[in-house]
Amino acid sequence: MITIYLKQHGKVIRNIDLELLDELGYDDVLWIDLLTPSVKEKKAVEEYLDIDLQSRWQVEEIESSSKYAEEGGNVVANSNFFVQRDGGLVLEPVSFTITEGLLVSVREAESRTFGDVAKRLQINNRAYPTGYHLFVSIMEVRIDADADMVEAEARKISGFSTQIGDEVRSNERLLKHINAEQETMMTIREGIFDRQRVLSGVLRSENFPNDVYPRLQLMIRDVSSLISHTDFSFERLTYLKDTVMGLINIEQNTTTKIFTVASVFFMPATLIASIYGMNVRLPFAELSNHGSFWVTLGAMVVASGLTLAFFRFKRWL
Repeated sequence: MITIYLKQHGKVIRNIDLELLDELGYDDVLWIDLLTPSVKEKKAVEEYLDIDLQSRWQVEEIESSSKYAEEGGNVVANSNFFVQRDGGLVLEPVSFTITEGLLVSVREAESRTFGDVAKRLQINNRAYPTGYHLFVSIMEVRIDADADMVEAEARKISGFSTQIGDEVRSNERLLKHINAEQETMMTIREGIFDRQRVLSGVLRSENFPNDVYPRLQLMIRDVSSLISHTDFSFERLTYLKDTVMGLINIEQNTTTKIFTVASVFFMPATLIASIYGMNVRLPFAELSNHGSFWVTLGAMVVASGLTLAFFRFKRWL
């Protein structure tokens, strides 16, 4: 789907008519947003601007040169945006091209960021005279959303410490949640670090208007603080994970200790019973069967008592 934001009569008008490009000049258009574009829509934009839009694999490249580049006066930037999918957080690449002061965005998934920027654009269009200003605004809105996301995850992590209990089963469930949260924090950090790389490229550029550079410096500082926050949250998750695993190991060791003590406690009695169960001549064999039973039983009780006393002396019990 294509959405064209036109500058007409001091306002920004939203239009989705692809054929409109044949009637417009560069000065009439501020932003062309392509959401899962068809081949026809993508080709029409390329012909209108006389540029080649990036393919999917070019947008997904991780090299620094693929995140921000300037070619023949055109600015090309690629950044990953967070998208909720299948109950988890994934990174969806978005390509930006600025040519003749006009912004073109190509994306494959819905993002709240673009909707918020579109509302701001129509409310106060004078704050976005060029596609450069619009691009910077998109990054600002995305960083604000990143900050909200990091704060929400931090509150969620704080709640994990209150869920740590004495039961192994509940701690095992908590351990799974912590592992999932670690994956989420790594994804968030990757996305924020990606934005830092893009903004660093923009900050070194000379193509952007001078009034956006102070905003870019503030955004760089915000991103750096978010990266530090995500690192702290990840370290906190690691600490909680180690704590939960320690409690699980203690509980399992306690259970193992009980079985070990029980088996050793009955070992002397088992040994005596085994000896007197052999088919050979043994002491007390001249006693009657009834007397042999009580003598053997007494020896077993005495041996178990001595074992219990030894365990208590060693403070194993």
